[in-house]
Amino acid sequence: MTEAADTGVFPGKQADRSVPLSRGLSAKLLLLTIAFVLFAEVLFFLPSVASFRIRWLEERLATAAAVATILVQGDPTTLSRAAQNDVLAAIGAKAIAVRDGGVSRLLVVADMPPEVDEHIDIAKEGVLDSMPDAINTLLFGGNRMLRVYGRVGESAKEFELVIPDYRLHRAMLANARYIVFVSLLISLFTAALVYAAIDRIMIKPIRTMTRSMLTFSDAPDNPAGVIVPEARSDEIGLAERELAAMQTHLQRMLHEQKHLADLGLAVSKINHDMRNILASAQLMSDRLRMVKDPAVQAFAPKLLRTLDRAVAYSENVLSYGRAQEPAPARRRLRLSQLVDDVHGLLGLEPESGIEFFNAVDTEFEIEADPDQLFRVLTNLCRNAVQAMAGAADSAIVNRLTVYAEREGSVSRILVADTGPGLPQKARENLFAAFRGSARSGGTGLGLAIAYELVRAHGGQLELVESAGGRTVFAVTIPDQPVRLDEARQGMRRPA
Repeated sequence: MTEAADTGVFPGKQADRSVPLSRGLSAKLLLLTIAFVLFAEVLFFLPSVASFRIRWLEERLATAAAVATILVQGDPTTLSRAAQNDVLAAIGAKAIAVRDGGVSRLLVVADMPPEVDEHIDIAKEGVLDSMPDAINTLLFGGNRMLRVYGRVGESAKEFELVIPDYRLHRAMLANARYIVFVSLLISLFTAALVYAAIDRIMIKPIRTMTRSMLTFSDAPDNPAGVIVPEARSDEIGLAERELAAMQTHLQRMLHEQKHLADLGLAVSKINHDMRNILASAQLMSDRLRMVKDPAVQAFAPKLLRTLDRAVAYSENVLSYGRAQEPAPARRRLRLSQLVDDVHGLLGLEPESGIEFFNAVDTEFEIEADPDQLFRVLTNLCRNAVQAMAGAADSAIVNRLTVYAEREGSVSRILVADTGPGLPQKARENLFAAFRGSARSGGTGLGLAIAYELVRAHGGQLELVESAGGRTVFAVTIPDQPVRLDEARQGMRRPA
C-alpha cells in the first residue's frame, strides 16, 4: 500500500487541492464582468456614433441657416470675396444656399467642388438608418464632400450646405476615443463593485465550504472539520446547512462502522475459545440423558437444543455487519412449542416478578426458519424482560405475553409487555444498530438483527404500541408462495 493510498489521496492529485489565483473563480468573475460590460458598451457605441454625426451636421446646418437668413434680408452680392471666405471658413463649408418657393439661391460660395460624394437629407436621418454611414465616415472619412440640406426650426425655407467631412471625421474620432475611455472606466469600476459584492456573498462562502470539505476528507472523524453554517436564508446558506448535516451524518456512520469493526475484532478473538467451551458443554450435557431423574429428563432436551443453537450462533457470530444472513430455510412449525423454547431460554424465576404467558394456540402453524424465528422472538422477549426487570415496586404487574393470529396467508406474531415503554430516542432509531437501544449500555443490535431476519422472510417487524405501560411489537410473515411448476411436479410423483 503506497503512502498516497494510505492518506486517501490519489497520486498526482495533491496539487489539485489548491487553485491558483489566475484560475480561480474570482479572476474568472472579474474578467467576465469586464468583457460583458465592454460588450454592452459596444452595443451602445454604434448608435452613439450615429447620433453624434447627426447632431454635428444639424449644428452646422443651423449655423448656416442663421447666416443665410441674415444674408437673405440684405444683398449677399455686396459681400466681398474675403468676407464670404471668412463666413464659410467659420462654418467650415464650401457653399451655403437657400430654397424658397421652389427657387434655389446660392448665397455664399468659395471654391465650389466639382462633385458631391454624399447627399444628406437631415430630416430623414435616423439613428439606426445612419449607423452604416456613420461607421463609414469614422473609418474611411476625411476626404469626402457632403451636401446637407433640410428645414431648420420653424422656418419654411430649406437650407443647403456643402461641406467637407474632414472636420466631422476628426470630431467623430475624438468622440469615439472618449466613449471608449469612458466605457473602459465604467467596465473596470463596475467589475470592481460586482467582484467585491460577489466575492463577499458567494466566493468566500464557497472557499469556506471547499476548505471544510478538504479538511473533512483529511480527518473525517474530527468534529472540528464540520462546517459551521452561517445564518443565511439564501442558496449558499442552504448549501452550508446541508453540507454540515451531511458531514455530521457521515461522522456518525463512520463512528458506527468503527464500532462494528471493533466489535467484530473483539468477537473474533473469543469466537474460537467459545466454540471449544460450547463443544465441551455439549459433551457433558449428553451425559444428562443417562440420569433417570424425571426432572433431569424433562430439562435435558431443552438444554441440548439451546446448546445446539449456541454452537450454530458461534459459527455465524460475525455475520451481522460483515456478511448477509443466510437465506431462511423455511419449514412449517408449531409456533407454541417454539415460544416455549424461548421461555425456557429466558430463565425467568418466580422471584423475578415477571410473568410469561404463551397465548399461542397449540395448533397454530407458521412457515419460517425455526432457528431464525427463534432468534427474532428471543431478542424481542429478552428486550421486554430487561425493560421490566428494573421495577422495584412489587405491586407493578410485569407481564410478557406472546400471541399470534392469522389473516389469510399472513401470520402475525405479537410480543406485548407491560414495561415502561420505549424512550423517544429509541423510537426514532428503532432498528438502527448502536442507536436504537432503549437502555443505557445497550447496543441496539437485537432489534437490528431481528429486523433483518424478518425482512429475509419477506415480512415486517414493527412497533405497534409503546405508551401507557404497554409495548407491543408485531412480526408479520407471509406464507411461501406456491410455485405452479413445483406443485405440478409434486402431483405427478407416484405415491
